[in-house]
Amino acid sequence: MKQIAILGAGESGLGAALLAKREGYGVWVSDSGQISALRKEALNNAGIGFEEGKHDEERILACDLIIKSPGIPDKAPLIKKAHEEGIPVIDELEFASRYSAGKVIAITGTNGKTTTTLLTYHLLKEAGMDVGLAGNVGKSWASQLIEKDHDWWVIEVSSFQIDGFECFHPYIGMLTNITPDHLDRYEYKMDNYIRSKMSLFKMMNPRGKAIFYKEDPMTQRGLTLKKHRAESYWISLESAQIKGGYSDLTNLDFSVGDIQAKIPVSELSIQGKHNVLNALFAGTAALMAGVNESQLLSGFKSFKNAPHRMELIREVDGVDFVNDSKGTNVESTFYALGSYSRPMVWIAGGVDKGNDYSVLIPLVNQGKVKALICLGKDNEKLKKAFAGVIAEIRETEDIREAVRWGQELGQPGEVVLLSPACASFDLFKNYEDRGEQFRTAVLGLNQKQEA
Repeated sequence: MKQIAILGAGESGLGAALLAKREGYGVWVSDSGQISALRKEALNNAGIGFEEGKHDEERILACDLIIKSPGIPDKAPLIKKAHEEGIPVIDELEFASRYSAGKVIAITGTNGKTTTTLLTYHLLKEAGMDVGLAGNVGKSWASQLIEKDHDWWVIEVSSFQIDGFECFHPYIGMLTNITPDHLDRYEYKMDNYIRSKMSLFKMMNPRGKAIFYKEDPMTQRGLTLKKHRAESYWISLESAQIKGGYSDLTNLDFSVGDIQAKIPVSELSIQGKHNVLNALFAGTAALMAGVNESQLLSGFKSFKNAPHRMELIREVDGVDFVNDSKGTNVESTFYALGSYSRPMVWIAGGVDKGNDYSVLIPLVNQGKVKALICLGKDNEKLKKAFAGVIAEIRETEDIREAVRWGQELGQPGEVVLLSPACASFDLFKNYEDRGEQFRTAVLGLNQKQEA
């Protein structure tokens, strides 16, 4: 019996362990942290051995295959030893792909991938297709395959997951864009990060479809660094495409094989330039999968975005409070700020990932941002970047105070936008926790007393 070690007992680790057990492997789960009570129960019920608070190196390196959590870097000592001993180290998605007969639509990119993934899934599902959702959204792919395979799978993949791919080959692969992010995992070399993203396409054959954003310079660089064999389609906001999608911000125009489709931008349930791009990607993939124009229109109109991504929480005294907690890098916040022409109070800050805030200055200089509320333990870099640019800058470590200040500063017709441009780990467990606390604080606001 072949032995598999699973490193990390999170959502993906548990799913991989249960699928491996079903497929007849000997399975050992190892987590350097604590495993939740529910996951321990699931492992015990399946007869899977586990350890927590440590890694039994000898036992792990005696296995035939290692499936690791995406959060564990390749430079971790245990992973380096595994490579030195010739033990394959893969990702849960790579493992799951070996047990699915469905066609895969895989989406990666620094920004936009979650919305594009959810929208693509929604378009196929609303068209009546047999489709599943996996990867960085929803339940792990491996755990779902224990219950049921689907004709189609829409899967969001990060660069960390791609690094663990060997044979994973989507039928449709999408790269929304590439901007600097997670460079600490890639020796602070942008080309290494670009190569990681481009590796999504490395196992695709000429029958596969690859969709790229034509105006993204890092994507164009990626195509010179790493070749692929899939048929290329292009998304553009500057010129009509023979194969792909184009928008003049009035209509979405698609051209996929013999299929032509036109959808008014006004019919989209999500607005903003960045969401036009997301819709172009998702619509192109949906047409490739067999969705027709009328189904496409219906799906676009009925879609609801994920929580924490440009999510309107509530209007208070005529001011919109918008939760974009998932905006954890500068590029994402650039799109968020660019979605409004109204004045706004911007709440930002957290764990800086080597951010270059200068790209936001042109938007701020348009008079959009009347006040900046810095929410974090160390706000010096953020304050310095916008000193003399934004008239009023405040700082706090209390999200409730930030929201109260937003109410105080906001006027009817304006926006209070939480779009941090930073990771959340200084004050919150994760971006979801930050977004939920923002939601709670906004819902707890009272209307201002009439004068």
